[in-house]
Amino acid sequence: MLGMLACGVHVASFLASPSSGEGGSAAFEIVQDESLTRVASRLAADGLIRNQAYFVIFGRLTGSERQLKPGEYALSPAMRPLEILDRFRHGVVVLHPVTIPEGYSVRQIAEVFREAGIGDPEELLTVTESPAFIRELGLDVPTLEGYLFPDTYALPRNIATADIVRQMVGRFRGTYQSVWMARAAELNLTQHQVVTLASIIEKETGAGIERPIISAVFHNRLRMRMPLQSDPTVIYPIKNFDGNLRKVDLIRDNPYNTYRRRGLPPGPIANPGRAALEAALYPSPVDFLFFVARNDGTHHFSRTLREHNKAVDQYQRRGQRARTKTASARGA
Repeated sequence: MLGMLACGVHVASFLASPSSGEGGSAAFEIVQDESLTRVASRLAADGLIRNQAYFVIFGRLTGSERQLKPGEYALSPAMRPLEILDRFRHGVVVLHPVTIPEGYSVRQIAEVFREAGIGDPEELLTVTESPAFIRELGLDVPTLEGYLFPDTYALPRNIATADIVRQMVGRFRGTYQSVWMARAAELNLTQHQVVTLASIIEKETGAGIERPIISAVFHNRLRMRMPLQSDPTVIYPIKNFDGNLRKVDLIRDNPYNTYRRRGLPPGPIANPGRAALEAALYPSPVDFLFFVARNDGTHHFSRTLREHNKAVDQYQRRGQRARTKTASARGA
């Protein structure tokens, strides 16, 4: 009896005492189905606990050996063994911030996760095109392009790729407000059309102040049944685009070529942020039909083809590379 009591006292003392009062944070990873004995052995080898046997005894007595959550943990010798075990039981893993920029396509997003070492990029491409998975998320769209909301996500290293996508689509749903649904109905646009238009706006300008104006150009053209003539839509289906948009690309017919086809393309060409979504729903009250790049990140807007041609000549005469954007004169 005294021996058992003494053992209990030693275990209690062990659980309440850190391995060391010093030492910085160290990464420690538990893999799927790893045993408590193996975890304790590695903790002792890393100097994070002083007694492997006591750690195992307490873990088994409390049923913790069946509750160890796999993942990456930040531990320190200054932590009490009880605190370490509690982290393992509750899955208090390290979260890594991953930032997805506005206007990135699904393929670009996959590369961000590849560089971060989180998830499986190839699986991300697969699940975003899986009809069954898309239906599971409650969406009636051909792919999830446009619905992976650009934001900063705090993610564990071992998160399932499908769960990453669920979070991103969930963030989109949380952003697409009910008031926006009513506004879309006023404009006679579906949610998918709003996201598609927003994605084009996102790709056309990086200047936030211009988004509602560019939106107005597109709304005006749609209303007048003029082709949108957006270069980013033409670029979207081109594999391994080298940055040089050619005349043959502009005349090649496909559902995304808004020089050849009127109306919106069949789906988003990128994943728009909140500001672009809002701009798609609330265009500026202007009657512009054309815009051309000023080559400084902004655009010159025109109401008539004559004004537009003058603007194109003006910026070309400066010797800079002037490229007509969505509402260029070609095909107007």
